[in-house]
Order: sequence, then structure tokens, then C-alpha cells
Amino acid sequence: MKAAAHRRQPRPARRAPFARVTPTRLALGGVAVLAALAATACSTASTGSTGSTGSTGSSSATGGGTPGSAGDGKGGGRTIQVVAAENFWGSLAAQLGGGHVHVTSVIDNPDADPHDYEPTAKDARTVASARLTIVNGIGYDSWAGKLLAATPSPDRTDLDVGDLVGVRPGGNPHRWYSPADVHTVVERITADYKTIDPADAADFDRLKNTFETRTLAPYTQAVAGIRAAYAGTPIGASESIVSPLAEGLGLKMLTPASFLGAISEGTDPTAHDKALIDRQIKDRQIKVYVYNSQNATPDVQQQVKEARAAGIPVATVTETLTPAGASFQDWQVRQLDGIRQALATALGK
Repeated sequence: MKAAAHRRQPRPARRAPFARVTPTRLALGGVAVLAALAATACSTASTGSTGSTGSTGSSSATGGGTPGSAGDGKGGGRTIQVVAAENFWGSLAAQLGGGHVHVTSVIDNPDADPHDYEPTAKDARTVASARLTIVNGIGYDSWAGKLLAATPSPDRTDLDVGDLVGVRPGGNPHRWYSPADVHTVVERITADYKTIDPADAADFDRLKNTFETRTLAPYTQAVAGIRAAYAGTPIGASESIVSPLAEGLGLKMLTPASFLGAISEGTDPTAHDKALIDRQIKDRQIKVYVYNSQNATPDVQQQVKEARAAGIPVATVTETLTPAGASFQDWQVRQLDGIRQALATALGK
């Protein structure tokens, strides 16, 4: 998936579309936000974020602490201010930090598109007050990188997931769909918390252990169960968001990478790719079709229709947490159950 141009086609009418902005508006909005930030960064750098950021699709979440108890985030009983660009990473951060953290996820609305999000001045102030930030990187949320660059701070830790897992710009940015990368991020968030707040290091270790062995266990077990029962099964998909998950589940992706990338980027797929996928569906070369229901373009809708007509089970995923307020693990397990059921129907086991 090319990281340079994430422009989506219109979403289906059955749900509200992602919030979209034109490239010109995004550029002008970014200039305005960064200009406002330059004027206010000094006054906001020491201000804790204890409530909603106020942006479209923005909200905050505590990891179990008392609202209003946030401190300067320097440890020793003070609440660490955390800002995540997207709520899938924010959900992990909140659960791993417990009452020691206050997490604000900028993208926290199922109808907001992380690719094209236009940050507000309030988002910029929230980032300026953060002690730890978490961005996806790999070109997925370049607006977040610009906010960080506008507010450099020697006291802030910035976690870029792409850098952490070694995926370079131009690679597939959907790392939250890679089970291995999810566990890597869990380890790093905990390590960062311990560095920021060494006095509570033992508690962070306890929280991580509980999260991995109990809270995240249904997710880990679902991944392992599908891999054990269905590894090697050929599937089709609508876009590259499914690719890291298919790899983690041991499924064989037959859809051309060029088609997956085109739908993810909002560009027109080639006639050759569409004809190839039509043959894969007609000849039942794929056993299951998985699509992103938040980005069901006309081409994807047609493939879903053809798959169902051919008796090929269809499963769905979404780009961000759904429904709003869901935890990372509940969201993922629900989707994994849908994929497992589709595979069981297709293979009779």
C-alpha cells in the first residue's frame, strides 16, 4: 500500500461515510492548526488533558483512574498524559496504564477517516501537553507527525508504531491487524510507561501480565485457533487492511496486491485485476471473501454480491473500533469470530 495518497471513494449508503477533506482543505487546515499551535504551544506545554479534545471523532479515556486527578505525568503517583492518534492504539494504552494514565484518542469515531483527518487547534494543544504519544506512522496518519514536529519536547516520548515494527514508508500501515505487531506494541508501551514513571514499574508489569494472560487471551486464542484449523485456506479481500491479518492467521491471500492497494488508496483498480477477481469468485478459487465495511466502493460491493451469489461466505472488518467505545480485544474477537464462522461454513469444519 502506498503511503503517499490515502484518498477514499464514497462509502456505502448503509452507514455514514468517513469524514473527508479535500487535499487543498487539508493543507490549508494543517497550516492554520500549526500556526495556531506556534502561538500557543508555550502556554499549553504544561497543561494536562483531562477531558475530550473536542475534535470530530475525538475523545479521552482513563485507564481506570479518577477523572480530574491527572497530574503532570512525571510519575510517583502522577497521571501520565497519553495521546494516541487512533483509538485502536489508545485502547491498548489505556488498559496497560490503568489508573496511572489518562489516554486521549484523537480518532475515536467510527465515521472519521484516519487517512484524511484534519486536526484542530485543540488537538494540537492536547499533543503539546502529552507525556507519551502513539502514532501509527507509515504514512497512515501524517497529520499526527506534523503535530508532533510542531511541538518538540525533550520530556515527551513519541512512539511510532511503523518505526517500532520495522515497516518502512510505502509498506502496509495497518499494523493493528498484525497479531505479532500488536504484542510488540504492548511490550513497548509498557516499557515506555516504566521509563516515564519508574516508581510504578512493578504495577505496569502487573498490568501487562494481566492484560496479556487474561484480557487479551480471547484474541490470542482466536488467532491461534483459526491458524491451527484453517492455515493455507485461500481467501479474497477488498483491500490491504486484510493482508496483515491474513498473514497472522496463516490464510492464503489470492486477491492481487495491486487491487488491494488501489481500494485502500481510493484509486481505480485495473480492468485486469477486476477480471481476475471475477474469475476467482466464479471458479470458487477463494473460500471466503473479507471486506472492510467502512470502505465498500462500488467495485467491492459488486464483488460481495458475486461472492454471495457463488455461495462463498463473506466476512467483514472495519478500520477503527466499532461500535464506538469498544475495546480493542472485543472488537477484534468479534471480527475473528465472523471470519472463523465463514471459514467453517466454507470448509464444513
